[in-house]
Amino acid sequence: MPRRIESVSSLWRAMALAVLLALGGCSLAPAYQRPDVGKLPDSYQGAAAPDGWTTAAPGDATSRGSWWAVYDDPNLNTLEDRLNKNNPNIAVALARYQASRAFEQQLHASTMPHAGVSASPTNDRQSDNRPTRGANQPNEYDGDTLQFSADYEFDLWGRIRNEIAAGRAQSDAAAADLASAQLSLQAQLADLYMKLRGYDVQARILRDSLDAFRQGQDMTQQRMEGGVSSGLDVARANAQYADAQAQTSELRAQRALTVHAIAALIGEPASNFSLPEQAESLAIPAIPLGVPSTLLQRRPDIASAERRTFAANANIGVARAAFYPTLSLSAAFGWQDTGHGNLLSVGNRFWALGPIASLNLFDGGLRRARLAQARAELDAASGQYRAVVLNAFQQVEDNLSLLQELGHEASQEDAAAAAAKESQTLATNRYKEGVVSYLDVVSAQTTALQAERTAELVRTRRLQASVDLIRALGGGWQAPSTEAQVTER
Repeated sequence: MPRRIESVSSLWRAMALAVLLALGGCSLAPAYQRPDVGKLPDSYQGAAAPDGWTTAAPGDATSRGSWWAVYDDPNLNTLEDRLNKNNPNIAVALARYQASRAFEQQLHASTMPHAGVSASPTNDRQSDNRPTRGANQPNEYDGDTLQFSADYEFDLWGRIRNEIAAGRAQSDAAAADLASAQLSLQAQLADLYMKLRGYDVQARILRDSLDAFRQGQDMTQQRMEGGVSSGLDVARANAQYADAQAQTSELRAQRALTVHAIAALIGEPASNFSLPEQAESLAIPAIPLGVPSTLLQRRPDIASAERRTFAANANIGVARAAFYPTLSLSAAFGWQDTGHGNLLSVGNRFWALGPIASLNLFDGGLRRARLAQARAELDAASGQYRAVVLNAFQQVEDNLSLLQELGHEASQEDAAAAAAKESQTLATNRYKEGVVSYLDVVSAQTTALQAERTAELVRTRRLQASVDLIRALGGGWQAPSTEAQVTER
């Protein structure tokens, strides 16, 4: 009896030591540092204030989730809400995020003891020539076993903790991927909607021009019948009217394709979807920029790349831990007999309790290869992070430059359209007075129509550039009093 007590006491001392080692376990992952992307600029180059552009502090905070509300268009708001609910690509990204969360929960299960129960009622026959077989043992016998077991691995070197940290980072990256997918699709929808509204304004311009061209047809026909002008003027008027009709047909075709694309984004069959025409122009919104360093927190794709870099760093700790021994504690308790009598009797019980330590001494270079792979994956993730950051700054600067230059172009095109409109009026009046031929009228009207359509194209491009800028900035903002703001001329 004393020997048994001493054995149990030694076992409990070994267990206590193992618990202390587990509680004081270390992590073999390198200290994480976010990849260096160089010195960030103090301000955006394109946010300077040349030729009428100003920098100002925004008045209110705009919702990050509904960034499209800055365009103050109820139809766009409704379409974006339908996209968020019904777009299949968002559903795919959401499912992937949920899968990554479930995997993270699986990793957390490694920190808990595992317990189970098993039962094994069997009928056995042993060989006549089995070594160590007793003379009185039967050829056939029953073997019944009922067992409870438990085991727990002590995380001495941080392998489990680093796996959990990497899983959590991958889950965070998947959440950022979901946000990035939503932002990309929301911006794509807004871009298509701006194009659609531009088509509607151009359709109004063409309708007005068709009315003017139809009046020109009537006027030249009457003048020809009165002997004032020739059939050449009528032919020119008819050709001009037919060309404007052809432009209208092309515009309707492009509008239909745009509506179909919007339907696909919001999860609707194109055959069941339509949008009414709206000929009013949208205003260019003011967009708070913030300092460039805030771009690292705003952009979900940057957050995703940074979290994957952290996960790759943690995986180095997992690979390093494979070079060290593992220690676990296992326990079993149950009953076993040969199928006769009461299985749960005291005499049929058995139990086992003790630690298990293991160390891989030779694996043909497998662990070293896995460590080299983990380090290479960290280098790749770091490079990807830097590439995403640099691309983000390029996108912001591109759209800032585009917005500014399109602002100048819009002013110039508006002036050209106004001048062309005046030229059209003068040419029409002079033709009625018989001073010029109808060729001058046709030329002035064609120029005026083209100038108006070009001015609207520039306005549409400005709206699309503003959408792209918001997307480049991360899809919304919380606007503190110190943020810079780009305002329209």
